[in-house]
Parts: sequence; C-alpha cells; structure tokens
Amino acid sequence: MTETERGSHWLDLMESAEVVYLSTIDEAGFPDTRAMFNLRRKSQFPSLAHLFVGHEEDLLIYLGANTSSRKIGHIRANPRAAVYYCDSTLFHGLLLQGNAELMEDPSIKAALWQPGWERYYPGGPEDPDYAVLRLVPIHAKGWWDNKPFDVYLGQNP
Repeated sequence: MTETERGSHWLDLMESAEVVYLSTIDEAGFPDTRAMFNLRRKSQFPSLAHLFVGHEEDLLIYLGANTSSRKIGHIRANPRAAVYYCDSTLFHGLLLQGNAELMEDPSIKAALWQPGWERYYPGGPEDPDYAVLRLVPIHAKGWWDNKPFDVYLGQNP
C-alpha cells in the first residue's frame, strides 16, 4: 500500500467509524479508555466536515468533553493520548497517538457545537463544563489488510 493509498484508507475509516476510543493516562500511570463521539463521522456530523478540510494529511481530531471529567484531568496532568478507530467487519484498526490540547477558543467550541448537546452541557457552547480537545497525531499504528503497520507522522515523542 502506498502512502497515498494508506492516507485515503485511514481517512475513510476515520470518517465512517461509529465511535472513536480515547485513551488517556490516569493518576496511576495506566491507560484509561472510553468511547467518544466521532466528530469526523460524516454521516452523523455532516455539518462538521468543513472543519477537517485541509487536514487530510495531519489527521486532525477534535473531541467534545466535560471540563469536569476524568479525561480532562488526565490530559491536564499528562497530555499524551491516543485515539482508536476500527472497522471490526474488516479487522481494520487505526491507533493515532499524540499530545491532546484543551482548546479555549470560543469560536472553535461554537463551530463544533451540535444540537442536542444541551443534555451534556445545559449552558450551550458557553457552558463552562463544555470542553474541546484537539489532537494532531504524531504516530500511527494498527492492523490493515492482514498486516501490522507502524508509522511516525511527525516528530518522535
């Protein structure tokens, strides 16, 4: 598989996976993993697709979270994180690692806001408990076409 084909396949998976799994490092140094909304999933979040235009190569990831959640505490203490996309029917998996960043910019929070999220953040996009995480991966690994892959996308950590 060429680098172009790989990138195209990865994007297809990122844009179609039902959920994305976020792993952070907990207080004891262990991974803590949870399912999150896959904001790149075009069929579920078509209004967000424009935010990822121009990010086909850097594989930018945004995630919504509660400021009061454990995951935000983990990231504040240690920004190293990973996200995992998979298609279990094809046994394709893509693990992307990098440093997660808590975004404070109100325009980014507003751009990502989705109708119905009031159930999680009653105060809307200005709710102090509404947080946005940004991750630009530096390392990709996983399983594709019956073989493993391991690729550095940016500077080694």
